[in-house]
Order: sequence, then C-alpha cells, then structure tokens
Amino acid sequence: MAPYLIRNLVPRRQARDANQKPLVQVLGSLTWLQWAQFFTGWLAWSCDAIDFFNVSLSITRLQAQFHQPNPASITTAITLTLLVRSIGAVLFGVLSDRFGRKWPLVANLLLCSTVQLGTSFVQTFRQFLVVRSLFGIAMGGVWGLASSTALENLPVEARGLASGVLQQGYAVGYLISAILNLYLVPRTRHAWRALFWTTSVLSAFAAMIRALIPESEVFLRARAQERAHGGRNTGKKTKVFIHQVGAMLRVHWALCVYAILLMAGFNFLSHGSQDLYPTYLKKSKGFDDYHAIVATIIGNCGAITGGAIAGSVSQHIGRRLTIILFVMLSGAFIPLWILPSGFKTLAAGAFAVQFGVQGAWGVIPIQLAEMSPPGFRATFPGVAYQLGNMISSASAQIEAMGGDHLKTTIIKNGKRIVVPDYATVQGILLGTIATFVICITIIGPENHGSHFEQQKTAFEDGGLANKAQLHAAADEEELSGATDKRLEEINEKL
Repeated sequence: MAPYLIRNLVPRRQARDANQKPLVQVLGSLTWLQWAQFFTGWLAWSCDAIDFFNVSLSITRLQAQFHQPNPASITTAITLTLLVRSIGAVLFGVLSDRFGRKWPLVANLLLCSTVQLGTSFVQTFRQFLVVRSLFGIAMGGVWGLASSTALENLPVEARGLASGVLQQGYAVGYLISAILNLYLVPRTRHAWRALFWTTSVLSAFAAMIRALIPESEVFLRARAQERAHGGRNTGKKTKVFIHQVGAMLRVHWALCVYAILLMAGFNFLSHGSQDLYPTYLKKSKGFDDYHAIVATIIGNCGAITGGAIAGSVSQHIGRRLTIILFVMLSGAFIPLWILPSGFKTLAAGAFAVQFGVQGAWGVIPIQLAEMSPPGFRATFPGVAYQLGNMISSASAQIEAMGGDHLKTTIIKNGKRIVVPDYATVQGILLGTIATFVICITIIGPENHGSHFEQQKTAFEDGGLANKAQLHAAADEEELSGATDKRLEEINEKL
C-alpha cells in the first residue's frame, strides 16, 4: 500500500461531487455576467503583470538611463515592489471582504494607473525607486480581489480551468510587455517611458470595465438577506467584521503560516525563472535584445498553455498532486534551460520550464480559495500571496549578485569574454526551490471541490464557519439531523 502522504494527495471521494456536470456543458451554461466577472478579474491581473514586467524587460535601458553600474542596482526596484505588496494586499483585501468586490477593485486599478503614469515621468533613480514602491502597494491588492471576483461566481466544475486561465493573465501580461518592448520601444523616442504610458491607459480601461459590471453575487445575496431581516447599520457590520478577523487569526493561524510558506516557495520559483531571464540571455548567452525578447515570448506561450492544462487536470486528480507533477516537470527541464548556447534549444527550454512552473501556478488561485477561511477569500489568498512575495523579493537580486561573483566565458564577435554565469545561478536556485515546493505541497491541506460560494461573508454573524463545520459541531452534540435553525445557533457559537 502506498504511504499515507502519497495516498492523501488524491482528493477524498466526498470532495468530488458525483453530480458534477461535464465541463463543456458547464461552460455552455454560464451567463454573460459570470463570463464578464471572470474577464474583469483576468484583465485586472493581466494589466498588473504588464507593468511589473516592464521593469524586468527594460533593465538594460533603465541602467543606462539612471547611470547605474550594474543590473543589481535596477533590480532593487523589483525587490522594493515585491517587499511592499503585502501592504496593498491587507488594505484592499480587507476592504473587499468587508464592502464587496466591485468598488475596491475599481479604486485599486485606478491607483495602479496613476502610479504607472507617474513612473513614466521620473527623472532620477531615487524618484524611480519611490514610485515603484508605491506601485508595489497598488499591485499588492489586485491579485486577491481579481481571483475572488473571477472564481466565486463560477460553478465548481469550471473553477479548475478558470484558475489556470486566470493565473496566466500574469503570463499574458508578460507576453504583452515583451511585444511592446519588441515593437513599440524601438519606434519611439520616448523609449521605456512609452511602456508605462500604455500600461496606465490599460489599467484605467480595466477599472472602467469593472465599474460597469455588477457586484459579486455572494455580496448581493448577503445584502439582500440583511435587508430581509431588518437591516443592520454600517457600524454594526464593521464590528462583526473585526470580530471575525480576530477569530479567523486565532483559529486558522497555522493555516496562515502554511499558506505564506507555500507562496514564498512559489514566488521564488516564478520570479527566479522570469525576472532576470532576458538579462541572463543577453549577458550570459550573448543574445541581442530581439532574440532575448522572442525567447521570453516563447517561454510565456509555454506558461499560458501549462496554466490552462494544469488547472483543468487539477479538477480531476486534485490540486496538490497536479502542483507536484508540474513542478517535477519544470525541474526535469532545468538542464535545457541553462546548458545550451543556441537560440532554438534555449527557447525550447524556456517553453518547457515555464510550462511546468506556471502550470503549477495555475492551480494556486483555486487551491488558496478553497483553503481560505470562509468569508476571507480576498484577504487570505491576497495576503498569503504577497507575504510570500515579500519573502522572495530578493530573488532577482540574489541572481544578479550571484552572477557578479560567479563568472564564465563566451565567444562573442570572435573574442572570448568573461560574463556573469547566470545559468548556473538560476539552475541552483530553481532546483532548490522546486524541491521545497514539492515537499511543502505534500504536507499541506486540500479542500478540493469546496462550495465556498455558499458560505457567508465576513460581515455576517457566523461568517467564519462553513457548512462542514456546522454539521461537525452538530454531530458532536448528537444533532446530526439538526434543523436549519439549530445550525444557525451553532454557527453563531463558532
């Protein structure tokens, strides 16, 4: 018999609803509103990613613009952005779980748009660092709000695929940023500044689209129930919400720590394989800007494909098992990522590694949503994600500094030159982190197929308890046949 840890990776039978419909049938039954709410979440996350990768793809130009001695100086901006994202995750996550998904996301996107516009007008490196730190706060709020908006309005059967497609809005943003770098930047005298003007417009457009789409059904239902029971003033709702936050932290502190560690590993894996990748190709492999960006585009095509496939697969074999298989796949292709010198083989390595890395990432939105304490599907995933980002924030600098100390030689223009050995540095980092992610995923929880849309919001009494908890409490009191009224009483106790 297989060890318990391995057997436990397969979702429990009760978690896999026997009445689930075929995916094609479910997708065909979605309303325009469900499609629209999913699209707004995906669009918000894509716009966020475009701006973030504008810096990664412009390191050489920014280094020249601000007269910095090496790439490590510019990657300080990436580190600062990642460090402060948890602030935005807490701020906008709490606002979203308290007041609803719509207007906090609109405000968040407008703030992103404003800071993106400000980035394009900076004149000194210090100004650049300050503005990128402000963007980090704005960016930190988007993911939790986007994922909750996109997933909680969809049927359970569609959430695996939706999770993969949603998360790869990140890869789509990277892809769009790479295309803009390839075709827009060389054709304008404003160079890298044009990237941020474009992104500012896109974020404002995403905010406008979200403003036109109605609020999430979960919050509309909660407000309707409040009105039906005589209503409750804002102060009372806020008091309940604060109480629920405290209760959530007391009850689920271990889950919070686990989620942060999981996301630290995942963020090291993604940022370690993406942020310095164009610089690695140019510095360590001798590629020009064009071929470095084309290889990046190919890698992101692998990421988009992997995310959609992994999300769908996770609906059948479970979230954790899918993550483990795709991370193992990415690890198997690390040699193809770092050893070749030719464009075609390195591009193939980029496709394969990103297929695995971002395939595993495609499961994360639904895994965190199903894992989240009831009522906190914006705050819990968003804060866990961004605190993990904070822990991994120095990944690009670690690689840049590693390249400064570890050298290799290449032949360029008929001459042998000494260059940073980013290939070895990235290979060591990715292999180590992949092992960590596999181990922590094996020991973690999974709530596969959770109907979290049926749970209460955080500003309702008993919003921290889900139906499984209620029936467990009822069983303890020998009330397995408890009425809805009795379940409500137990709910309030929890």
